[in-house]
Amino acid sequence: MRRSGDGERWSHGDGGTGRQGSLALFLSIALVLSSSAQSFAQQISESTRQHGVSFPRGTYAIRNAHIVTVSGADIDNGTIVIRDGKIEAVGAGVTVPSGAQIIDAAGLRVYPGMIDAATSMGLVEVGQGASGTVDTTEVGDLNPNVKAIIGINPHSAHIAVTRVDGVTNAVSMPLGGLISGQAAIVNLVGTTPLEMAVVPYAALVINYPRAGGGGGGGGFFVPDQPPNLTEALAQANRQLNQIRKMLSDAEVYGRAQEAYAKDKSLPRSDQNVVLEPLVPYVRGERSVIFRADRETDIRGAIRFAEEMKLKPIILGGNDAGKIASFLKDKNIPVILTGILDLPAREDDFYDVLYENAAKLQQAGVRFCISSGDNGANVRNLPYYAGMAAAFGLPKTEALKAVTLYPAQIMNVADRLGSIEAGKMANLVVTDGDLLETRTGVRHLFIDGRQIPLHSRHTDLNDAFKNRR
Repeated sequence: MRRSGDGERWSHGDGGTGRQGSLALFLSIALVLSSSAQSFAQQISESTRQHGVSFPRGTYAIRNAHIVTVSGADIDNGTIVIRDGKIEAVGAGVTVPSGAQIIDAAGLRVYPGMIDAATSMGLVEVGQGASGTVDTTEVGDLNPNVKAIIGINPHSAHIAVTRVDGVTNAVSMPLGGLISGQAAIVNLVGTTPLEMAVVPYAALVINYPRAGGGGGGGGFFVPDQPPNLTEALAQANRQLNQIRKMLSDAEVYGRAQEAYAKDKSLPRSDQNVVLEPLVPYVRGERSVIFRADRETDIRGAIRFAEEMKLKPIILGGNDAGKIASFLKDKNIPVILTGILDLPAREDDFYDVLYENAAKLQQAGVRFCISSGDNGANVRNLPYYAGMAAAFGLPKTEALKAVTLYPAQIMNVADRLGSIEAGKMANLVVTDGDLLETRTGVRHLFIDGRQIPLHSRHTDLNDAFKNRR
């Protein structure tokens, strides 16, 4: 409308037919381009078809399938009945209820949906170059009141791209600062964040303070040591004291609130929106995820958790294999995110991170495998597990590391992670091994809803595959 109006003003001012003719030609071309653009946009960006739709639940029977239960023995030529979002029955002699939609899975396999326990799914759309689509970090260092579930975009293109590869659930967590905020466990389907939520407030995320910089992930890294190591250590201790003080304040706040609830004659403390979310964590009712890769940081995080009586989970864990016996003795679970990374030190073997999971499994440490990605590459989760299997982790354990084990670590194994009656019907039907790159997903269920197997990737492929 704006161009039309401007065009009329220009033609009236000129008064000649030349400009009017040029304007008509311009408008014709613009109309054609607009029509083409709209057609193309409908092809690849139909949000009601592609992302975040509340697909209806139904009653389904998947028959003649090879069922990989994960928690028990495989079932040949088995049947799974899905009703009201849950697995109603599973086995070789299950009766199909009348009216059920039947899916013949002869020659196919059924797996529980995979779970990535360390992402920022839905909080990042375009990580580089579009800061307005990034909602992972809050201002300040201490933000326990930040809740990932509030900021998740259910219409993110990453969601459909991820789930069509067999990842049905993700833990989405905030980043940055010392206390980043609270992570959420979500199903990768839904029109609102709360509709997606399995556990809206699943864990508190703390970035354990590091002295002297350092890093890794993706290549050899020479630690960026400051000129004054003593000052760097002092700074790390100051940061740790900040966290300690806030957790201690939350414990006192929780006791005061509880005392007032029992005896209204006591003075009531003012509500504190920062301390209040911390109360279940300082009481050990919910897990606290500590980001730590180096051996010294992992040990330090565990000592700190013991001091504050927290329920810790180590995230990252690049050096976890070096202290596997210590982690086993302390019964500390680890979410490994660096499986596909190159070693962080020049004198490490090339496969030190590839075989990290195998070392933990051999030592009896509770662990799971994560992509550790913000969103775009969470779809590669099965290949992280596949790489671990290629470097010493038994294949059955590699599969559990992206299904049952993350569910256990995140305290949702009663609902997710394996194929059992009563659990949420998050299922993936494939034409091969779930961890193989050549395997295709044939059917997908999340929360008992059959999900169409298309995403932005498949829509782009359809739009351009016949281009000449």
